[in-house]
Formats: sequence, structure tokens, C-alpha cells
Amino acid sequence: MTGNGSPSPSADERLHYIEFRHVYKTFDRPVLVDVNFFLDAGKTLAIIGRSGVGKSVSLGHIMGFLKPDQGRVFVAYQDTTDYTEAEMRKIRKKVTMVFQSGALFDSLTVAENILFSLELRDDYNEKNKHDVVDGLLRLVDLQQFADSYPADLSTGYKRAVAIARALAAQPECVLYDEPTTMVDPIMSDHLGNLMLRLKRDLNLTSVVVTHDLDLMRKVADSVMFLYEGHAIYFGPVSDLGKSEHPHIQEFLAMDRVEL
Repeated sequence: MTGNGSPSPSADERLHYIEFRHVYKTFDRPVLVDVNFFLDAGKTLAIIGRSGVGKSVSLGHIMGFLKPDQGRVFVAYQDTTDYTEAEMRKIRKKVTMVFQSGALFDSLTVAENILFSLELRDDYNEKNKHDVVDGLLRLVDLQQFADSYPADLSTGYKRAVAIARALAAQPECVLYDEPTTMVDPIMSDHLGNLMLRLKRDLNLTSVVVTHDLDLMRKVADSVMFLYEGHAIYFGPVSDLGKSEHPHIQEFLAMDRVEL
């Protein structure tokens, strides 16, 4: 990996678990402009930058909800650029997303929300399913909330439930969309520790869209900084502060002021 700029791996390199090659996307304005990055299995990439710079759009391309105007998108070692919806459904069994809203069912308890992800699986009997739910609740430290409803939970705990539900599908990769937004510092730290534990214990590959630089430093191996659709930095987290790009330095300075 390199520091400044947008490195583009050569075509003859071994495929990475996730990779963008010269990706462009325009809506009413350019949102992604010649974006290149890659992520290897078991690693975590943070995508950072101000609002509206293409962070969530990048996740949409990984999930196949969006298609690039130009360029290629690789997910789970496969070129998914031209995949049909049926083909993307197979990819989504390996790669899942934790939405910022949590997207929980209000009429179901926490345990039932997690169980819902298992209902269509025929490789578990009923006891297995409930054992899996119990195990996931323990994994995310939510056993005491099994019979609670989403309305009874704070935003942070809802995100933890959403993570547990995503893990019920036994994915290889999890995409987190602003996991610590509107969460208090204690819960933010808890979610960061949870994500780090899942990465270590389950060897999960993950992409984290965030404004939270503390979270980035805690969980990410590499970082892509988006500015006006361009990846102006892609490289190790430890080298981000060495970038001389004025917009990166301004972003880091604002974070220091907020501290």
C-alpha cells in the first residue's frame, strides 16, 4: 500500500477480497472519481471524509445496490461489476451490511430479531437456532436484553443487536455504516471493542464508514480518505497524519479541536 494518491493494483496481482479499480459514479454530480483501493481477507478498511463525499455510495457498490458508471468492482474475490441481482444474492451471503439505522423489526424482541435471520436456514433445527441466538447475544454482551424490544434500547445497543443479527448469517465480511454516529462515548468505545473482538476471534473482513477517528484508529488497518469523490489518501492508518494534503490536515485538526 502507498500513502498519498490512489494506488491501483496491476491486473496480474492476486485478487484481493474487495477491490475497486478506477471506479466512477455520477448522480447529479460526480460522487466517485477514479477511485482505487483494495482490502485483504481478515483486515479492516476505514472509509472517512466529510458528509456527501461518496462513503456510503462505496458501500452500495460493494453490496451491489449500485453499479459503477466506469471501472470494476471485486467482492469476495469475484468481479461483481456486471452481476445480476440473483448472482449478487449469493455474494450477500458472504458479505453483509450493518445499516446506520439498525433496520430492526420493532414488533420483535431482540432475540426474535436475531432469530429472524436464521428462519430461512435449513441447516439448523429449532434448538440449534435458539442456541445460536443465545451464543450471539453473549458474543455482543446483550444477554440481559433478549426479551426487550428495540424501542426499549439506546441507539448503541440497537447497533449491537444489528451486528449480532448480521453475524447470524455467518458472513465472511461485514460492512459497517457509521456505527458510532449518535452514540455516547462509552457506548462508542464498547462498539469499537466489539468490532475489534469480532475481527480477532472470527477473522472477519470489514469495511467501516465513519467520521469517528478514534474508531478508525482502534479497528482499522488501512484507510481511504475521500474528498469530492476522489481517494486522496489510501494506505496504512499509521501514515494518515503524514499526508501533506491540506484537506486531510484540516480534517485531522478539526478532530483535535473537538477533543
